[in-house]
Amino acid sequence: MTHEEHHEAKTLGIGKAIAVLTSGGDAQGMNAAVRAVVRVGIYTGARVFFVHEGYQGLVDGGDNIREATWESVSMMLQLGGTVIGSARCKDFREREGRLRAAHNLVKRGITNLCVIGGDGSLTGADTFRSEWSDLLSDLQKSGKITAEEATKSSYLNIVGLVGSIDNDFCGTDMTIGTDSALHRIIEIVDAITTTAQSHQRTFVLEVMGRHCGYLALVTSLSCGADWVFIPECPPDDDWEEHLCRRLSETRNRGSRLNIIIVAEGAIDKQGKPITSEDIKNLVVKRLGYDTRVTVLGHVQRGGTPSAFDRILGSRMGVEAVMALLEGTPDTPACVMSLSGNQAVRLPLMECVQVTKDVTRAMDERRFDEAMKLRGRSFMNNWEVYKLLAHVRPPKSKSGLHTVAVMNVGAPAAGMNAAVRSTVRIGLIQGNRVLVVHDGFEGLAKGQIEEAGWSYVGGWTGQGGSKLGTKRTLPKKSFEQISANITKFNIQGLVIIGGFEAYTGGLELMEGRKQYDELCIPFVVIPATVSNNVPGSDFSVGADTALNTICMTCDRIKQSAAGTKRRVFIIETMGGYCGYLATMAGLAAGADAAYIFEEPFTIRDLQVNVEHLVQKMKTTVKRGLVLRNEKCNENYTTDFIFNLYSEEGKGIFDSRKNVLGHMQQGGSPTPFDRNFATKMGAKAMNWMSGKIKESYRNGRIFANTPDSGCVLGMRKRALVFQPVTELQEQTDFEHRIPKEQWWLKLRPILKILAKYEIDLDTSEHAHLEHITRKRSGEANI
Repeated sequence: MTHEEHHEAKTLGIGKAIAVLTSGGDAQGMNAAVRAVVRVGIYTGARVFFVHEGYQGLVDGGDNIREATWESVSMMLQLGGTVIGSARCKDFREREGRLRAAHNLVKRGITNLCVIGGDGSLTGADTFRSEWSDLLSDLQKSGKITAEEATKSSYLNIVGLVGSIDNDFCGTDMTIGTDSALHRIIEIVDAITTTAQSHQRTFVLEVMGRHCGYLALVTSLSCGADWVFIPECPPDDDWEEHLCRRLSETRNRGSRLNIIIVAEGAIDKQGKPITSEDIKNLVVKRLGYDTRVTVLGHVQRGGTPSAFDRILGSRMGVEAVMALLEGTPDTPACVMSLSGNQAVRLPLMECVQVTKDVTRAMDERRFDEAMKLRGRSFMNNWEVYKLLAHVRPPKSKSGLHTVAVMNVGAPAAGMNAAVRSTVRIGLIQGNRVLVVHDGFEGLAKGQIEEAGWSYVGGWTGQGGSKLGTKRTLPKKSFEQISANITKFNIQGLVIIGGFEAYTGGLELMEGRKQYDELCIPFVVIPATVSNNVPGSDFSVGADTALNTICMTCDRIKQSAAGTKRRVFIIETMGGYCGYLATMAGLAAGADAAYIFEEPFTIRDLQVNVEHLVQKMKTTVKRGLVLRNEKCNENYTTDFIFNLYSEEGKGIFDSRKNVLGHMQQGGSPTPFDRNFATKMGAKAMNWMSGKIKESYRNGRIFANTPDSGCVLGMRKRALVFQPVTELQEQTDFEHRIPKEQWWLKLRPILKILAKYEIDLDTSEHAHLEHITRKRSGEANI
């Protein structure tokens, strides 16, 4: 990385102008994207314009196209919807309208357009681009623009960001707004579950998704629904029988409620709509259950964006500006997309084409193809749902193999969802599943019991750890642990937990030399708010903690905005790992985030204070500073608070807030529920295979490195990695992995907070092709 390249980003936009618009249905997180486009655009030296009211504003021009300033996007990160407005626009569909739009852009010297919207809006942008030179020559002929203006604006660059709550755009794992819509749906499902249980009711919930069943599918995984209807995969012809049998089976197992999720576009094999009323009437007529229908409607578009959508919007906004400014007349219009946790550029029209192919496949009733085109992540969700909801556990009690499940470390939201899917997939495979209370300590003391199907009923949405969890490591109790492995005939171990689960795994590997009983396969599922387990980019529970911190920061910012000239210093958890502080800083719009991984000196603190002093002279008179609990032993939260208080005298006053254990609590977010459910299912499938492999002379004997693994998400796939191989990637003293992917997002945090720093442009997304992506997509 040369110094010239560094410098380039800051001057990349000089003499250029960018316009940003939001179009089509609104989605939470659009504001985060607009804010990032404006600020990064200004940072590169470009002028940035808001286009109000979508394409309508582009056609009407005038006051609808206004120059944006740094302060004009302040306080919009936490707002839902789109602040600059969106409208469905008929005029832009006609050439006459596009001619007027081109005129408005040329007159202002704007040749870069960032469109945030669904596939319709993005297709419109591509049409506009392909006609650009014809539109210009028409404008020149009619004398509306000069030859000089036409030459200056000879080509138009377009970048799309997909904002749509349906997640119906092919080519990206998540569209902006999907995660927030899931948050709204799950809040409601949780609320309905409590009332349904009181009255032993059946609830039919209708969620949005005319042509795409993503919201319905993930919701049903996240709440353990009895049945889901999605347009991509209509039920078999005798579905009425099957559904009623399924509902009465659930009731007979002792459940007091049934939940059925319906996507608004649900159809049967003949393409005839299946409505929520149809389902209600069927259940009432056949089973006589007290049944209620709830149609969620526009609630799903509302509310504040989740932490995930704010970070996604911000990252995509940064990438969009870079793609626009690096664009040439030959680069195709591209769309920024997310693959695993990587940002990639994809040709816009390729994505639109595949998205249209799905709809066509569904219209022509080629449903298998529609499912395949949705991608691997969608298929995986569907497979796990089918297993958990439709496969009957075997009746016989004998059990093939015995697998034990436990929680280790500190509680994290989503642990229970992981236990639930592990137990149920184990039972479906015909295994005997045991649950261990209180971690390795319980394993030593014999606090072990057998779990049946309904033991874990309703666990998905519950926070904390129902099995109980301790930080105790196994080494000092090997004698007792070995005795209990023999006594309970445990043949495999699923360990759900944080850094201790990983170090405990290493100790078990070490112990195999002395104790044959420890030669059984085990797998670690990372679950900790700190997200510090080696071998995984994400851990169960981190997303929930992030949202909790974010919500608190929003409230604190609101209070600061009222009192003016106030700086808040907030301490977050995470041990030595700066993940929560950094990501919450991005999601809440912090001025700085102090972390252990990026050492800082008194000079850096001085620069930060000076920066806030300058900020108080603008219209934005408040500051937010995050500090990871162990970022520096001497520069404590109190020290930083005192420093800011002293230096800010007469300019701003400071307040401090230690968030503490609220970060470990709360009901798990949809992401954590879904992630945990899929991790549990994948771990149990691996376990069954490993036990079969290790079966020798009537007993299990596993002594290879690959029989003790961490299951982690790496870039775009879920992978099993031997714990022993991860040793060299670990900083044991500070309990963190030596390399952490999210550190690359730190510069974005600083640029969005108006620091004059160098943005490393070598790390940017490269153009890929959607066909290639299909095969290597995130396997989660």
